[in-house]
Amino acid sequence: MLEDKQKILSSGKALENPEDDKLGYTKFAKMLAEGIERMMPPDGLVIAVYGSWGSGKTTMLNFVKFYVQQIAEENRPIIVQFNPWWFSGTEDLTLHFFTELNLILGKSPGFSGQLLSSLADLAETVSRPTPYAVVGNLMAFGLRAAAGQKKDVVEIKDEIKAALKAQKKKIVILIDDIDRLTAEEIRQLFRVIKAVADFPNVVYLLAFDKKVAIKALEQMQGLNGEDYLEKIVQAPFELPTPDKNALRAMLYEQLNVILSQDTSGPPIDPVYWGNLYYVGIDHFIANPRHIVRLANTLRVTFPAVKGEVNPSDFIAIETLRVFCPLAYDVVRKNADEFTGHSVRVGGPVGKESFRNFHESWMKGIQEEDRATVKNLLAKLFPRFQSAWDNTNYPDEWERRWRKELRVCSQATFPVYFRFGLPEGEVSLSEVRAVLSVASDHDAFNSNLLNLAVQKRPDGKTRVSALLDRLADCPEEFKLESISTVIQVLFEIGDRLLLPEDDSHDIFGLRNYMRISRLARYLLRRLDEKQRYAILKESMEMGHSVATIVDFVIVLELEYGKRNAQSIPEDERLVTSEHLSELETIALNKIREVASEGKLEHAPRLGMILAYWRESKADEVRAWTARIATNKDSLASLIEESFLEGYRQSISDKVGEVTYQLDPSLHEILDSEEAITRVRELLASGRWTGEKKHAVEHFLSQPKESERAKA
Repeated sequence: MLEDKQKILSSGKALENPEDDKLGYTKFAKMLAEGIERMMPPDGLVIAVYGSWGSGKTTMLNFVKFYVQQIAEENRPIIVQFNPWWFSGTEDLTLHFFTELNLILGKSPGFSGQLLSSLADLAETVSRPTPYAVVGNLMAFGLRAAAGQKKDVVEIKDEIKAALKAQKKKIVILIDDIDRLTAEEIRQLFRVIKAVADFPNVVYLLAFDKKVAIKALEQMQGLNGEDYLEKIVQAPFELPTPDKNALRAMLYEQLNVILSQDTSGPPIDPVYWGNLYYVGIDHFIANPRHIVRLANTLRVTFPAVKGEVNPSDFIAIETLRVFCPLAYDVVRKNADEFTGHSVRVGGPVGKESFRNFHESWMKGIQEEDRATVKNLLAKLFPRFQSAWDNTNYPDEWERRWRKELRVCSQATFPVYFRFGLPEGEVSLSEVRAVLSVASDHDAFNSNLLNLAVQKRPDGKTRVSALLDRLADCPEEFKLESISTVIQVLFEIGDRLLLPEDDSHDIFGLRNYMRISRLARYLLRRLDEKQRYAILKESMEMGHSVATIVDFVIVLELEYGKRNAQSIPEDERLVTSEHLSELETIALNKIREVASEGKLEHAPRLGMILAYWRESKADEVRAWTARIATNKDSLASLIEESFLEGYRQSISDKVGEVTYQLDPSLHEILDSEEAITRVRELLASGRWTGEKKHAVEHFLSQPKESERAKA
């Protein structure tokens, strides 16, 4: 039974059985049916039920029909259903109306042939000339049993009235979908109703949108449409407004079915969903038709993104797409104006410009929807809200939003508007697959390296996306897998430090940051002794010198070294004693790699050498002197010592990448022989553009020995 109801709603089909009523129309329909049974209008009666499009008028008529059919047979009226919309755009509606009436009455006992013939005469007489006049006259001829002599309208109507009075059966004529007709057809239909409204024992029950009918009548007649209706309709009723709680229950029933398909996405936060619903979505759900439109849309779009979006956010965004396409389109085309955690640049001036942008486009929203749209977007996009208040969120919120697959996350935003993951992105199912093998050293290792060679359309590798998503969910790693993950990171981390994954903007992450972040989040789930034991073993066994040194520097920053602000002691990953031991391991790892002739090819070489020089400057000079004797090795050293910068003015939308050589190179390239070889490499065309300028600038600066003499 529930499945049948869902099919009815999803198709937009009107309900027929009052048992299925969830909007409170049953009582109203029963009241109308009982009133029709009691009434014996001497001159006929026209009842109208007014309701907006999609408000359930057809369902209400079906319920009235149901209750009329429950009346005892001896008193049960004959029901004639006429839907003029079925004949819209064809022949004269007048003829179709009388055809339907004749067909029903002709099948009912007690109606004379004379009555049916008189109805045919009336149809021919009141039918207006149309492009289909020939066809219409033939239909009228067919309705009349014989072509008889012509009679005027008054005479024909008197015959019909007499025939209807002679029989005791009441006739109820239900007319629906009047407001779907063209303006001319609406006028024509009311002309017919006006002509037959005074037939005895006949009750007309009309259902339509009053505003639409009035507008059509005034357009075609040049008269007051409301006055015209009042002359025809003796008993007007407004369709009861659907109960909001009932509408909400109907929508939730549909959403539960749709969302039950998704077992992989984040769970729905009832508080967050409730806020989204009541500040925005509820406003757009005013009748059953709105539920049908939204539910049918979600049936198509949600399966394509399930598991990759936050369900609450997706329903809200799709609500805008269905009911406020202008707002949806602005959001879709302006990701930078909605995603992120706060107004990024420009101070008060930038904020004012940001607010002006949003206030400008919102003027195009219908006034009755404007406040709702603004409130809904404020819930969805904290950055949008920051245009009007002083709310700002730290960078860490981006991680939280990405983990929750929120639309305000810069990483997740495109999924909502492309109805699927962008090409090359890492799906949540892939993340879970990696998590499932995190305890398997070889499998986890293989997953990272495989994604490191898979390119996305933007040129970056898929491993950077995986590292981001793994760092979003450290609690999903099994505790016993943490040691394996840390070990793999220190083994192959340097192979993941790929230049194509470096974001060329001031907010971008590099893979070494992603690795460090993931390792820190995982280690914080363990106690200090476990952390140290895992770090010690992994660093001693690992081959990724840059990753190892970088992580030791992160640990030092927690103690306030390198001009950093220290953090509380109970928040530090390791004790000072254990940190000292890990620093020694990092230095020994540098020496080990240098002795193997591999250090000059290590990524982030400038960082490694700077760390080495802080403790053993003489060792660095000795190593550099040896490197300088080989042009290829020296070139590798220079390449790894470029520091990448980013230059962008406030008015620029896109900045440019800049380079400079690590100034500390002066301390290790202090011999005349080394400088000479660098000049030779420069003259050979080894570097061009910004890198060439960076080398030239480096060579123009005084050497360490010269600065000392000065």
